[in-house]
Amino acid sequence: MTAEPRPSPQPIVDIVVPVYNEEHDLEPSVRRLRTYLDERFPYPARITIADNASADSTWVIAQRLATSLPGVRAVHLNQKGRGRALRTTWLASDAPVVAYMDVDLSTGLDALLPLVAGLLSGHSEMAIGSRLAPGARVTRGPKRELISRCYNLILRTALGAGFRDAQCGFKAVRGDVARELLPLVEDQAWFFDTELLILAQRAGLRILEVPVDWVDAPDSRVDVRSTALADLRGVWRLLRHRREVLLPGLAARVASKRLGLGSQVGRFAAIGLVSTAAYLGLYSLVRSFEPAALSNAVALIATTVGNTAANRRLTFGVRGRTDLVRDHLAGLASLAAALTITTLSIGILDTTVHHPSRAAELLVLVAANALATVCRFGLLRALIARNGRRAATPINLERTPS
Repeated sequence: MTAEPRPSPQPIVDIVVPVYNEEHDLEPSVRRLRTYLDERFPYPARITIADNASADSTWVIAQRLATSLPGVRAVHLNQKGRGRALRTTWLASDAPVVAYMDVDLSTGLDALLPLVAGLLSGHSEMAIGSRLAPGARVTRGPKRELISRCYNLILRTALGAGFRDAQCGFKAVRGDVARELLPLVEDQAWFFDTELLILAQRAGLRILEVPVDWVDAPDSRVDVRSTALADLRGVWRLLRHRREVLLPGLAARVASKRLGLGSQVGRFAAIGLVSTAAYLGLYSLVRSFEPAALSNAVALIATTVGNTAANRRLTFGVRGRTDLVRDHLAGLASLAAALTITTLSIGILDTTVHHPSRAAELLVLVAANALATVCRFGLLRALIARNGRRAATPINLERTPS
C-alpha cells in the first residue's frame, strides 16, 4: 500500500525511513529531515516512509505526511523487518541513489552530502556512516559501545570485513548496484545491513566510510540480546557459505578500476616475468628440433592465453564470463604485435650475424619481448579495462521534474 506524494522534482536521492510503531517520533523527525533537505541539501531528494506493519497510528501519520509535504511518500508493508522494508522500497525506487536513516535521526544530517557525493561522482558503489572511523563523534553508553566494537571485531576476524561499522543506520547505495545486489541478500531483519555489506565486499565493490556525529537515542526499543543472537547466526551462515559474488551486469565492469596504474604495472610485470620464463623454456625445447621463427611462434602462442587470463583477473580485476571472448581477442591482438616484433628481431639477427649462437638468439628475443610487453600492456589496459572506466562515470544529475 502506498500513499502518493505531492508533485515534486524527480529525486536524485531517495531516503527511506523504516518505522515500526513510531507514532511519537515519526512526524517531528520527517518534518525536520524535509526542512534540512529543502534548505541545505543541494540535490532533489525524496523521503520514503516504510511502515513495517505498525500496530499503532504510525501508518495514519505517514499517510498524512505524504499527502501534506512535497517530496514525501509512504509505503505500508504487512510484515515486519527492516531488511524487508529496505529491499522493497529500494528495488521500487527510480532514484540514482537510494539511502536510509533511522527515524530517531541519531546521525547528524550534515553527513548526508558526503555519504552520497562519492556515489554520484562514480567514486564508490556504496557508502556507510561509521561511528568507529577516525573523525566520528559518538555519544552513547559504555554497554552499547562495547557491544558494537565486539560485533565489528567479529566481522573483521571471521568474515574479513574491510569496513569498521556494519550497523550504523545511515547508508546509501547506487540504484544500479541495489538492483543487482539486493536479490542476493537473505536476511529480512537487522542482519540485513551486515549481509549487504559482506556481499558487496565479496563482489569487489567499493564501500566508502563516512565518519559521523552520532547520539544514542535514550528510548531505543531494539532488543539487544535477540538482535545480537540473530546477528551471530547470520555471521555463521555467511562463514559457512563463503563464495565469490558475481554481479553479471556490474562487478566485472567496476572491478577493473580498483587498481591504480602503479599497481597494474607491478602486477603486469610480475605476470610478465613468469610468462617470459615459460616462453624461454618452451622456446629452448622446441628450438632443439625446429627453426627459430617457428619455435618463437609456438612459444608465444602457448603462453599468450595464460598471460591474458592472468592479467584479466589479477592486473585489471575482471572476473566472470562478461566480455570474456572480447578480452581474449585483445590478447590475440597483443600476440600478433609480439609475434611481429620478435620475428623481425630474429630476421635482423640472422642477416647481421652469421650462424648466431643460441645465447644470442635468447638475448635478442628477451629484448624484443620486453618491447612487445610494453605494447601488450597498453593494448590490454585500453581494451580489457575499458568497461571499468565506463562504470566509473558519474551519475547524470540533469533530471527533469516529474
